Amino acid sequence: MIEFYEYLQHIDNEHHREKVADILQWLKAEYPQLDAQMKWNTPMFTDSGSFIIGLSTAKGHISIALEQDVIAQFEEAIEQAGYSQTERMFRIRWGEDVDYDLLKKIVDEAIEKKQGQTTFWQ
Repeated sequence: MIEFYEYLQHIDNEHHREKVADILQWLKAEYPQLDAQMKWNTPMFTDSGSFIIGLSTAKGHISIALEQDVIAQFEEAIEQAGYSQTERMFRIRWGEDVDYDLLKKIVDEAIEKKQGQTTFWQ
């Protein structure tokens, strides 16, 4: 994960760094067709130049950023998983487990919605 090496090195807390690295590695393994890249100091994945998902860190959580319509579609499932959310992201607190089944459904939908789109944002 050379694309994200420098970003990960700036996460001081080892547990936090490992959790973010695990999510990024999972995304890369699960979706090898996506382009892993840094934009705006944020690790993200694109498909044919179009934004699919991005991650960022904060004091209390990891933010998972997606297009607004994808978040809206999974609003109830995100809430049931115990994650807080806004229009364009949901948060996984450091002490919470990552629901990879839910994350897979969300990313699959984001890829499907962006099929054939070449602009970065919707």
